Amino acid sequence: MSIHTRTAPAALALLLALSAGDARAAALEPFTADYQASYLGMQATGNMKLESAGGNRWKYSLNIRNQLADISQSTVFEEHQGQLRPLSSSDRATALVKKKAVEANYDWTTAQATWSGDVKPDRRGPVKLQPGDMDALLINLAVARDLAAGKPLNYRLVDEGRVRPMRWDVVGKEQISVGGVSKEATKVVRRTDKREMFVWIVPDMPVPARVLQRENGMDTIDLTVRSVR
Repeated sequence: MSIHTRTAPAALALLLALSAGDARAAALEPFTADYQASYLGMQATGNMKLESAGGNRWKYSLNIRNQLADISQSTVFEEHQGQLRPLSSSDRATALVKKKAVEANYDWTTAQATWSGDVKPDRRGPVKLQPGDMDALLINLAVARDLAAGKPLNYRLVDEGRVRPMRWDVVGKEQISVGGVSKEATKVVRRTDKREMFVWIVPDMPVPARVLQRENGMDTIDLTVRSVR
């Protein structure tokens, strides 16, 4: 999940979704998940969706809204040689009086990524792409899939003119309530100097059961799944 916008959206980007489900379900399947959410301490609504974009293409999106903010992230991607490969992405956020809109293009023919919109000139690219590169939201989708397959949760993030490694660590098992039923979830975390992103993954669920983003020790985004269809 990547939501922080620069506090919120990147987390979104995990969001906030580590969704891909069980390794036994090798094929991607569309879903819509609704979340009970909290953003900066205020109640919010959250929605995560995976839908076909035609051919071998898919669109993965995350939205969070309350009185303070309206955050939306989406990535169009394809499966290529067993990997999830981004083609384009959109990151939009309105938080209090601030607005942000960034579009990304991942051109695998030329192996270059570029960005437009509300991004600094030195962050527009191009950036040289390598096999396996992903944006933040797509990494969130890959984590649950790789966790189920027993693969290392190490990735190369290419986002807004920057390239950096991104690693998720398994920190244990916890019981979590899903629709009033207690389920055992694997808890994974990604940490940077100022931000922590926790995700609870339940076997056979195509979306994370819970996502929590913490910045400078304060909870900023908290999503708990209500329904999946």
